[in-house]
Amino acid sequence: MHDKHISRTFRFGTQDVDRLGYGAMRLSGQPGNFGPYRDPKGGIELVRTAHALGVRFFDSAWAYGPQTVDQLLGEALEGRDAFVATKGGVDKSGPGQIVVDGRPQTLLRQIDQARSNLRRDRIDLFQLHRVDAEVGIERSVEALAEAQARGWIAHIGLSNVTRAQLDQARSVASVASVQNRLNLVEREDEALVDYTASLGIAFIPYGPLGAHPMRPGAELSAQDALAWLLRRADNIVAIPGTTSIAHLRQNWDTWDLVNAEPRKST
Repeated sequence: MHDKHISRTFRFGTQDVDRLGYGAMRLSGQPGNFGPYRDPKGGIELVRTAHALGVRFFDSAWAYGPQTVDQLLGEALEGRDAFVATKGGVDKSGPGQIVVDGRPQTLLRQIDQARSNLRRDRIDLFQLHRVDAEVGIERSVEALAEAQARGWIAHIGLSNVTRAQLDQARSVASVASVQNRLNLVEREDEALVDYTASLGIAFIPYGPLGAHPMRPGAELSAQDALAWLLRRADNIVAIPGTTSIAHLRQNWDTWDLVNAEPRKST
């Protein structure tokens, strides 16, 4: 028996979402996640297979492609019940060439275009991809709050932030999620996991298998690494990415492992 109930879902507002989602970053060109995916039809099939398995949380970003992953998800999930998250405030001018721009006008433009790319009037979760030091997190989050007031996004999220930056953002608007790097080996943000859990905020770990963000391949055993995350805290929403339907099915089967083993203390 488990020593503590492990919730399979996390609630965003009034919507319960399965805590095992899909990170779509790899459905972009290589190297550097730049350009369109080499097999767009195969990518659409993979996303629809994930949805058929029960995946409902799909994570993307403006910078993936840029825009091409949002467009692929939009085509794959149009008309389907899914919780779609994307990010903004980061662009790419070439493979691995990251441009941070958190100005309000940039974020509002990206959000509006993302609605078109994702084929949704309202994006379920829009996350500030990185804090722009020249702008400040408060001004960027004010833009996200404006988009929320316009009905363009349902929830506001943050990525690559500290606890202090999270608190700064929360002084401006309600924050639904934090997406930082975390896995079985890289555990520097465990305290932030606990802090977000205490606030009812989702923690979305990127790099859950220890993969380099700009290169394919993973360092950790997928099911063991994902099971650790899902057992670690009930506010963790894991987003493993893969371009293989076989691996996708294996990742989804992680719930069987989570349910078969007792939750260990951390």
